[in-house]
Amino acid sequence: MRIAVVGSGIAGLASAWLLHREHEVVLFERDPRLGGHTDTHDVRLHGRDYRVDTGFIVFNPVHYPLLSRLFEELGVASRPTTMSFSVQCQRSGLEYNATDLDSLFCQRRNLLSPRFWGMVRDLTRFYRHAPELLERSGPGPSLGDYLRRERYGAAFRDLHLLPMTCALWSLPAARALEFPARYLVRFMANHQMLQVSGRPQWRVVDGGSDRYITAMRSRWNVSERPGCGVTGVRRDAQGVWIRHGWGLERFDHAVMACHSDQALALLEDADPPEREILGAIGYQTNEAVLHTDARLLPVQRKAWAAWNAYVPADPGAGCTVSYCMNLLQGLDAPEPVVVTLNRSADIDPAKILARRRYAHPVHDPAAVAAQQRKAQIQGRRRTWFAGAYWGWGFHEDGMRSAVEVAQGLGAASGARFALAPHLDAGPRTDSQEAA
Repeated sequence: MRIAVVGSGIAGLASAWLLHREHEVVLFERDPRLGGHTDTHDVRLHGRDYRVDTGFIVFNPVHYPLLSRLFEELGVASRPTTMSFSVQCQRSGLEYNATDLDSLFCQRRNLLSPRFWGMVRDLTRFYRHAPELLERSGPGPSLGDYLRRERYGAAFRDLHLLPMTCALWSLPAARALEFPARYLVRFMANHQMLQVSGRPQWRVVDGGSDRYITAMRSRWNVSERPGCGVTGVRRDAQGVWIRHGWGLERFDHAVMACHSDQALALLEDADPPEREILGAIGYQTNEAVLHTDARLLPVQRKAWAAWNAYVPADPGAGCTVSYCMNLLQGLDAPEPVVVTLNRSADIDPAKILARRRYAHPVHDPAAVAAQQRKAQIQGRRRTWFAGAYWGWGFHEDGMRSAVEVAQGLGAASGARFALAPHLDAGPRTDSQEAA
């Protein structure tokens, strides 16, 4: 069969990889480069070269089994990393790093702070009791309603849980409070975040995340069309018409591996279920800046972590996050190399190395409900929808959706990547992944 894959993020790349041995695959990408959120930059600092990621950064074999299997097949090397987490509050000057007791109390005055100890007590209480949400049926309360009902303190809410949630999903604080509490707890439980010990070892791709794309492209038989954006898709009984910058082509099937809102915009003959389901998933656009401005990290060096959440003085401004790439990617650069989301105005322009804008799915109740209805549109009218938006929004979710498409199209590679049991046995909402 002749199959069009629209979009070259992880879902599109994996779909093309899984289908190319048995079918003629044409991969369309609007941008001049392939990869989407897999975005590695070549940086030169003080006479030395570094490869730094600003999109997809981390994974682990336990929670990314399909992606890890893909990396194995491609011979992609990886290395261990740290997933330490810190919070800096502009209004109070509070800083802490949750790695160990020394970094947790890097500001020794917090040893005598009832508010800080209250936050720590609430944290342990949340870890202990929040899993009870998973035993209940129905959508359950929003995160904000749950925290109010269970009388969690403002310090725990504003200086730990919201910054962490905002960092994971690149959300404003107000949006995070609307997040379904059960959904968040399911994610945390499945990623072993509700326990102090026994957490999995996270890893990064050695030499930059785009190494797996290079390995794919060296081995596949795919017609790549970078810089060739699709402008329209129309279906009939015999196939799918793809309209693009180079003309109009017919295919037997189309895999829409772009964001759900982009897919809906391209469908010239979208039916009501497609409009309802794809249209229910919203997106948040975030600006990621790669830079060397150490002022975006906590003042206390002991507070520096892989993930550094920043709580601005204005509650309406929302939390932001800075990733210390020296720690995450093991860079031995002589100065901090940082990726900061949504705090561009505070960065010294002379220290900016690159800018990117990424869109991330917003997992509100409408989006969660839409995920449950995927079967109503998947594979109908010779059209398949692949993307991380069907899950938590991370690379594993994009990979999983590609495997499901390959299986739906009867590709042997889909069976080879037989789906591992879904860790959360339910719908899912990419952090970093970072962005």
